[in-house]
Amino acid sequence: MVASSRCLMLIVSFFPRITRTVLIERNLKKGITDFNPPPHIKTGVEQLQEINGYGFLKVTKLDATNVNQRLACVCGWQKRSIFWDLPYWNDLLVRHNMDVMHIEKNVFENIFNTVMDVKGKTKDNAKARADMTELCDRKELEYDIVRQYYPPAAYTLDKPRRKEFLTWVEKLKMPDGYMSNLGRCVDMTKYWLFGVKSHDCHVFMQRLIPIGFRELLPKKIWEPLTELSNFFRRLTSKVVTVSDMEMLESEIPVILCKLETIFVPGFFNSMEHLPVHLPHEVKIAGPAQFRWMYPFERFLNRLKRMVKNKAHVEGSIVNAYLVREASFFCSHYFEKHVYTRARNVPRQDDGGAPIYGNSDTLPVFNHPTRLQGKPKKRFLTLRERNAIQTYFLLNVPEIDPFISIFDNELRQSNPRISEVEVVSQLQKNFITWFYEYAENQHALY
Repeated sequence: MVASSRCLMLIVSFFPRITRTVLIERNLKKGITDFNPPPHIKTGVEQLQEINGYGFLKVTKLDATNVNQRLACVCGWQKRSIFWDLPYWNDLLVRHNMDVMHIEKNVFENIFNTVMDVKGKTKDNAKARADMTELCDRKELEYDIVRQYYPPAAYTLDKPRRKEFLTWVEKLKMPDGYMSNLGRCVDMTKYWLFGVKSHDCHVFMQRLIPIGFRELLPKKIWEPLTELSNFFRRLTSKVVTVSDMEMLESEIPVILCKLETIFVPGFFNSMEHLPVHLPHEVKIAGPAQFRWMYPFERFLNRLKRMVKNKAHVEGSIVNAYLVREASFFCSHYFEKHVYTRARNVPRQDDGGAPIYGNSDTLPVFNHPTRLQGKPKKRFLTLRERNAIQTYFLLNVPEIDPFISIFDNELRQSNPRISEVEVVSQLQKNFITWFYEYAENQHALY
């Protein structure tokens, strides 16, 4: 309870002072009003002075373990790192990079397990409710003496809604290579997901939470979760600007405080506080794609799969890695028709015969394919056919000149049309216009 309360009040300090009092007095900490500003971002020199002021010792010093453990009880430091001996360590703006991948994964798991009320993993348990009774003034979540139980919270789903949500996840179809098949991770007996990888949590947090929970959770609970999802999506975008990160810095404390008015205080630990600092790191160190752990985790997985002799793990990895590098070097001297790691088989080439069309055939129809499974016939509805045709035409490079013609005609007929309306007209009327344009051009010739 102490750790959750300390982290909860630390997040509140980043919140605007105008509305901080109203939130704290009822939903966060009853009877306590906090007017402290956000903590000052300390420089390397200030941090080193603070560590030396407490008297921490380097781990190489004699009796350093006992001294550091005794001092760690009165402050947040654990030891004096040997990195402080480096001459440039004081001047670094980011000394310890926070991994966006694990932060996003842990935040998602806490939210998902609490909303789905997963036994043993949810943050909404009896101890959390007891802490909430002492910290907050929220009568609807307190212990019901008459019925002898804690009433269900509005942010948890009952069994019918959990079943409906997991059925939707089980039938979910994503583009090839976008994420793994979540249908294999669904457990309908315990109503939860198992074996979900970090990248699946990444996609679920940024893309599926706003869609999946929209009809299942109340609006006042769904909106903060959607705002948190949009925060991570904008934070991990390929193109970032200082103004965007400053906006996220001002938005994330508000989002977290909205969540604090919904979930119990036990839900919030240090992991829920870390998103507050992520926009500041992006402003200094650049996009998160160059600093998160996905490529390193994939590389470590490849090294683990190289282990053949468990009695000599390191030697097995070194031997397999040398063979891999030597074979890759030799592959540069093979004939061009030989598939190597540098000239690998295309992902969608399943060994079928290539289709040799004439010069008028679009390149998208010239890939080797092979039909699989038992053939089935079904007539597409008009809506499905139009959706397929629209998606195809708007994503084929050969159609780009015709899209430009349609866009110019649309803007000439309506000079004040907005970009949103142009996109809407492309989705609705481009197919009809394309057919008419093709017929008119055919009639001219």
